[in-house]
Amino acid sequence: MFFVTPNPIAFSLGPLTVRWYGILMAVALLVGTWLALKEARRQGLDEDALLNLIILAAPIGWIGARIYYVIFEWSYYRAHLAEIPQLWKGGLAIHGGLIAAVLVGLWYTRRHRLDFWQIADIAAPSLILGQAIGRWGNFFNQEAYGYPTRLPWAMYIAGEWRHPTFLYESLWDLGVFALLLWGRHRQGVRRGDVFLAYLVLYSLGRFWVEGLRTDSLMLGPLRAAQVMSLLLAAGAGYLLWRRHRAAREQSGQ
Repeated sequence: MFFVTPNPIAFSLGPLTVRWYGILMAVALLVGTWLALKEARRQGLDEDALLNLIILAAPIGWIGARIYYVIFEWSYYRAHLAEIPQLWKGGLAIHGGLIAAVLVGLWYTRRHRLDFWQIADIAAPSLILGQAIGRWGNFFNQEAYGYPTRLPWAMYIAGEWRHPTFLYESLWDLGVFALLLWGRHRQGVRRGDVFLAYLVLYSLGRFWVEGLRTDSLMLGPLRAAQVMSLLLAAGAGYLLWRRHRAAREQSGQ
């Protein structure tokens, strides 16, 4: 078992306070951008076009993640309106950010006559790696933790030994990241497969991890993240099956 009480504040410079959450979000963005640009270069895609999309989608994605979270926690935020823009304190929902980023990507690729599926495939490994890094922001904020447990790897959080669910998800995301990089160059992979595989694999892991958490956003009696994960996994899985079936029929197999 691990007894750790991290300080959410990395350092202070006069009135400026820098939190680990913000640092990790910045690291996730920078590493993800570098990885995506490297792949765009390999594929001969205009790097400036991709960078412009990232510059546009990243802040909108964070705003979408915050709006999604605030909507589900409106009973609290309606009495604390000043806290809504305080992203550095946590309270981002990845599903809201993903929905916002995909909508921006669809608009941008259509406007600039780019292949959405190609861009999405390039972005998918960066997204899941960024999520793996970002989960450590939850560690420093002491949030996104699970139920009490006596397992050997439990962490002491909020006065009890608990499942470190942020760690579970981070490790799962790293595994998905490795699979996406491996699968990207496999024979028979079509444009869109990597992104759809990302949605399926991430959603399966998130569904399991969410069941261990104590701070889930709720949709009535259901955990919102589990509902969204099932929808994404089913929808992406169906698209994968349909697209490959259509390809086989066209090739006469």
